[in-house]
Amino acid sequence: MRLAINGLEVRFGRRPVVQIDELTLGQAEIVGLAGESGSGKSLTTLAILGLAHTVGATVSGSIRLDGTELTTLSQRDLRELRGRQIAAIFQSPATAFSPVFKVGRVVLGALRLHGMSKAEAAAAAARAMRQVLLPPDLLDRYPAQLSGGQLQRVAIALALALRAEVLLADEPTSALDVTVQAEVLELLRGLREREGMSVLLISHDLAVVAELCDRVAVMQAGRIVEQGPAGQVLSAPQHEYTAELLAAVPRIGAPAPGQPAQEAPAPDGPAG
Repeated sequence: MRLAINGLEVRFGRRPVVQIDELTLGQAEIVGLAGESGSGKSLTTLAILGLAHTVGATVSGSIRLDGTELTTLSQRDLRELRGRQIAAIFQSPATAFSPVFKVGRVVLGALRLHGMSKAEAAAAAARAMRQVLLPPDLLDRYPAQLSGGQLQRVAIALALALRAEVLLADEPTSALDVTVQAEVLELLRGLREREGMSVLLISHDLAVVAELCDRVAVMQAGRIVEQGPAGQVLSAPQHEYTAELLAAVPRIGAPAPGQPAQEAPAPDGPAG
């Protein structure tokens, strides 16, 4: 098991905001963590990365990455793991890049930080850019010169260059238009198939979860209320909250919430 969470509790002071009994991610598996905004999904991501303290939260319980207990590691050891073994991409890729530096400076700096020489970092970055179907010369541009989809691909390329085994994708497509969203999802699917990468996809969008994930865990108010194979959970939900989320997914031709369904138009005249 690549990632195993047991008895996780994230608290602000004495108030628990995330309580996860069990959540696992296997090798080359894509698992969705779904729920509405404020359900605790992003805090779970921060806890896994060892960054919950940056927002004033404390963490207890067990988070194991390839058998290594993360909750007891020092920040120095966690920095060694982040990027190299576990990487993350977020909803707004621009926040991962300084607007005053070319994106290549950030990418190469991260690779050098993890022990690569200048030549090794340049070669790894160029190779990873090609893997995400971007020309390496985009590394010479500033973030404002790239689209949101391109920046998200550069962030994924960095994870590839570091040869991360687990990718935490926190709402990676919600800031992108539909066409680019589909391209990023296809890229994530390819990472699993070609690189054997495991992906934990955090999303409020059940259509994205259904498209990409093998399994799904549904989160409400900091707790997982239902989990199982994505097709099974999303086609025949067992928990009321999951059913409510599915009912809220917009459908073409469906009436807006609170509006009655339109009746079929009356015929123009009496039947002859």
